[in-house]
Amino acid sequence: MRSPHVGQGSNSANVRRFNERLLLQALRRAGEASKADLARLANLTSTAVGSIITSLMQSGLIELSGRRLDGGRGQPASLLRLSPRGAFAIGVRLDRTNIETVLVNFAGQMIARRSHDMLLPQPAQAQEIVQHDIRELSGLLDKEERKRLAGIGVAQPYNLGSWLRELGLPSDNFRVWSEVDFAGELGHALGLPVFSENDGNAAAIAEIFYGCGRQRDDFLYLFLGPAIGGGIAVGGDCVRGLTGNAGDFAVMPVPPSTLPSAYQPDGKWDILLSRASLIALRRHLQYRGARVESRADIEGHIAGGHPAVEEWLDDCIDALAPALRSALCVLDVPAVVLDADVDAGLIDTLMERLRWAVAATAPEARGTPELVRGTFGPDAGALGAATLPMFFNFSPRAGILMGAAATMQTTSQNLMQMQAQAQEVSHVAL
Repeated sequence: MRSPHVGQGSNSANVRRFNERLLLQALRRAGEASKADLARLANLTSTAVGSIITSLMQSGLIELSGRRLDGGRGQPASLLRLSPRGAFAIGVRLDRTNIETVLVNFAGQMIARRSHDMLLPQPAQAQEIVQHDIRELSGLLDKEERKRLAGIGVAQPYNLGSWLRELGLPSDNFRVWSEVDFAGELGHALGLPVFSENDGNAAAIAEIFYGCGRQRDDFLYLFLGPAIGGGIAVGGDCVRGLTGNAGDFAVMPVPPSTLPSAYQPDGKWDILLSRASLIALRRHLQYRGARVESRADIEGHIAGGHPAVEEWLDDCIDALAPALRSALCVLDVPAVVLDADVDAGLIDTLMERLRWAVAATAPEARGTPELVRGTFGPDAGALGAATLPMFFNFSPRAGILMGAAATMQTTSQNLMQMQAQAQEVSHVAL
């Protein structure tokens, strides 16, 4: 039954909006495609696709990329692709030990970044750093490009003031963050639309929108950062849960660590972030006498084969494998995507050992899903933040047909709104 608050015209506009985004998604996944390709991929008529293509080209979101020369008869088919200059977004990743701000284009290419490898300061100082970086990055766009700024995404761990003992971090730096709406204050200061999400979900959305989600709709996503984060992709969308904490692997209960460097929990159980995290690795390296002041130091010790890295790996896999198997029993997805804030061979080693350990815990009549390397590595958090404005403005998965009509404008309307906002606030943001 149709809602009494939604008329036929509104439904028609929602369907049109959904089809526009469906074609954008098809182009994002294909790279380039002809009109006939898009009609087939989107299951739409050629007439409908032609009308939408005209609208999207006028909006500057897609462009001609050439002609298909396949040796067949007749006029070669024109090929279309996303226009990199069709839209831009800025992403801000706040972590307990890092602040990153990036500028990306519509194709998901990172244009520039600013990074601060530091313990997260007080919110007021973090605002100064982030606003300064946003102004610098916005200044890299010309006047017309600034009109196409889709917004700012902010990705940060929820509950920044929690689990500090397990992470070995000073409480004075983080308790105040539980009382701050950083994204709201940022939007008020700059006068630009701000989209906020926890860092695990944001990185998962980047994989859905620009990464391995172009080939698969359903997967678990794990990201090993200072803590361990994650997300759940089902049907090509990110499952958030009641409070946005679905896929929060960090707080899954695990037995306490046996490493001499680990903090011992008050009770029988610990949580996964105490064992499967870069902070746990950093702590164990320091316990073994290694100098660790940055992510680059961690990568150096990984590449150099420091014995403490192997000891931590044993402990990490011992906790992570059964936690992942438990999640798979509930969600039954065909793939697990694994990424990390550092590499130097760590990601491949984790995947190999995790694949074996998860297979070893497989119950009778149950297999092991494919383990897939993440697309973005250390850029996942910041790119995930920048993907938020893109995802919510241009994805067919953003609830357009399920009651979000009031907040989701058509693509051309979005661009008009971006232009108006950019003109009004350019003196503030730049």
